Amino acid sequence: MNPILDNFATPFETIPFDKIKNEHFFPALKEAILLGKKEIEKIKNNKVEPQFENVVVALEEAGCLVDRCSEIFFNLHGAESNEELQKIAKDFSPLLTEYGNDVLLDHDLFEKVKQVFQKKESLNLTSEQKTLLEKTYKSFTRNGALLNADEKNKLREIDNSLSKLTLEFGDHVLAETNNYFKLISDVKELAGLPDAAIEQALITAKEKGSVGWGLTLSMPCYISVLTYAKNRKLREEFYRAYGSKAFKNDANDNQKIIKEIVCLRKERANLLGYPDHSAYVLEERMAGKPETVFTFLEDILEKAKKNAVSELEELKEFAKKEEQIIDLKPWDIIYFFEKLKKEKFNINDEMLKPYFKLENVIEGVFEVAKRLYGLSFIERKDIPLYHSEVRAFEVVGKNGEHVAVFYADFFPRAGKRGGAWMTSYRVQRKSAGKDFRPHISIVCNFTKSTETKPSLLTFDEVNTLFHEFGHALHGILSDCHYQSVAGTNVYWDFVELPSQIMENWTQEKECLDLFARHYETGEKIPAELIQKMKESSNFHEGRFTLRQISLGLLDMAWHTADPQSITDVGEFEKLAIEKTQLLPYDTGVNTSCGFSHIFSGGYSSGYYSYKWAEVLEADAFELFKEKGIFNSEVATLFKDCILSRGGSEHPLELFKKFRGRPPSANALLKRAGLIK
Repeated sequence: MNPILDNFATPFETIPFDKIKNEHFFPALKEAILLGKKEIEKIKNNKVEPQFENVVVALEEAGCLVDRCSEIFFNLHGAESNEELQKIAKDFSPLLTEYGNDVLLDHDLFEKVKQVFQKKESLNLTSEQKTLLEKTYKSFTRNGALLNADEKNKLREIDNSLSKLTLEFGDHVLAETNNYFKLISDVKELAGLPDAAIEQALITAKEKGSVGWGLTLSMPCYISVLTYAKNRKLREEFYRAYGSKAFKNDANDNQKIIKEIVCLRKERANLLGYPDHSAYVLEERMAGKPETVFTFLEDILEKAKKNAVSELEELKEFAKKEEQIIDLKPWDIIYFFEKLKKEKFNINDEMLKPYFKLENVIEGVFEVAKRLYGLSFIERKDIPLYHSEVRAFEVVGKNGEHVAVFYADFFPRAGKRGGAWMTSYRVQRKSAGKDFRPHISIVCNFTKSTETKPSLLTFDEVNTLFHEFGHALHGILSDCHYQSVAGTNVYWDFVELPSQIMENWTQEKECLDLFARHYETGEKIPAELIQKMKESSNFHEGRFTLRQISLGLLDMAWHTADPQSITDVGEFEKLAIEKTQLLPYDTGVNTSCGFSHIFSGGYSSGYYSYKWAEVLEADAFELFKEKGIFNSEVATLFKDCILSRGGSEHPLELFKKFRGRPPSANALLKRAGLIK
C-alpha cells in the first residue's frame, strides 16, 4: 500500500514522513483522484432530492485523499524540496488542476448544487452552513460552471498553464537564492558584521568545501550584510544580487513568465465575466473591488509620504556627517538607519539579540498562548518528521484534552524557500461524530546556532515568530464543522488579523519578562531597554509604511493593467511604484521577478491585505490594552469570535462581534505616529 494513502498508524494520525519517498507522490495522487471521482459520481447518481447533506456536505467530504496528497506534497515542495521533487511537481500540479476543473466544470454536479442553493432560505441552515453553501455555489460559478463547452475547455487550458508557470516562477527564485555564494578570503572585508555572523560565514564556507568565509543570500546573512557591513561595495553587491534574482535574462529569468502569468490571469477573468484579475479576486475579499484597495492605499500613502521624505533627509544628513557620503544609495539605507537609531535611542539589534535566544522565545510564545487560551505545548519525539531540524509538539487544552499537532521548522537550508509562513497538514473539521483536530506548521529562516553562540534572534525575527504563531493559533483553535471554512480558510484580507495582532505582545514588558533573558547571565531584559524599544518602535515608520504601500500598488498594477501593453517588466514596475519612491529607481534590480507572494503564492491582488489587517489588529489590540494584555475575558472573546470561527461568517460580522462596532483606522494611524 502507498504510505500516503494508507491509514496513518502514528500518534494523532500524523504524516509518516519516515515512510514517504518521492516516488510515492504521483501514484498516490492518481489513485486519490480515481477515488475522488467515484465519490463525485455517487453524489451525481443519488436519486434522492438534492439537499444540503447529500450534495454540499457530501461534496465537502469527497476527495479527502486528494487534499492529503496535495497538502503533503506542496508543503514539502516549499520546505524540503529537491530536484526530483521539482520535476515531479511539473506533472503533479497540472494533474491536480485538471481534477479540480473536472469537479467544478461538471454540469450535472453543478445542477445539484444549484438546486440546493436556490432553496437555501427554506433549509433552516446555521450561519456556518449558509456560508459553506454560498462558498460552494460560488466556487462553481466563479470557476466556469456557467460557461459553454468551448469556454470550459479554454479555462482548462489556462488553468493548466498557470499551474506550471507559478511553480516555475518559485523554482527560479529558489535556484537563484541557492546559486549565489561569495567566498571572502580576508576577514577584514567583513568589518562591522557581528561575531555570530562572521562565525556562521566560516561554517558556511566549510560546508561548501572552501577555506575562508562564505556569504549567501539566505535572509539572516543578507540582512546582516546590509545592516552592518562597513564595506560599501560589499553592501552594494549584496543588494544587487538579492534585488536582481530571476532578472538577468538567463535560464532562471522570470520576466517572460510574469508576462505570461498576468496575461493568462486577465484572460481567465475576462472569460468568467470580470474586467480583470483584481476584480475577480476582490469580489471574495472584504475590500470588494479594486477601487476600494486603490483608495485605501492612496489614503495611507498620502499620510505616510510626508514623514518618509523628512526621514530620508535625516538619513542623508547623517550619512554625510558619519562617512561623508553625499549620494545615499538603496544599499546604504538599512546600514545608516541602524546607526542613526543607535545614536538617537542607544539601541540596536545587537544589543537586543542576547535576550532573544530562540529556545527562550519559543517558550515565551507558548506561555503567551497558555495565558491567553489555556494551551500547553508538549514536545513529542515519537511523531515522524520530514527533517531532523523540525520539532513536533502536541497541543493540549486547559483540561488536558488533545487540541492539535504543531510542527516548527526554523532554519534555512538548500531545499527550503526563503521567508516565513504557516501551513496546515490537516485542517480541522468534524465528520461522522468525530472532531478531526488540526496539524499545523510554521516555517521560518532564522540564524542557526554556532559552536560559540546559540541561535539569537533579531527583534524583527521575534516579531516574525510571533506573527507566524498567530496564524498557527488561527488553525489550532479552529472549531468549525467544515474544512472549507475552518482555520485560516477566510477572506485573504482578514487572514492576517490573527497573525499581526500577536506582534503587539512583543512590545509589552509584561510579555517580554516571560522569556527575554540574557542567554549567558539569565538576567531579564532591562526595563530601560524595553522603554527604548518602545520609543524607537515608530522610528522611520513613514518609510516602512511607504514600502508596504509600494508592494501593494505594484501587485494591483500587475493585475489591473492591460497585460498585452506591457513590453518591459522593469519599466512597468518603475511606473507602477513611481509615487512611492524616495530615491531614483534602480534599473539593475527588480522586485517583481522575485515577488513570490503574488506570482507563486496566494497573494495576487491581495498584498494590500497586510496593511488592511493592520487596521483591524491595531483596533482589536486596543481592547487588550484597555483591559490587560492577558485579560482572560478579552482573550476568550477573541477566541470565540475570531480564532475559532474561521470563515464560518463574513469577517466584518466576526470583527463586530468581538469589538462591538466596525473597525476604525485611528488606532493604527496613532500607533504609527501618522496622526496625533
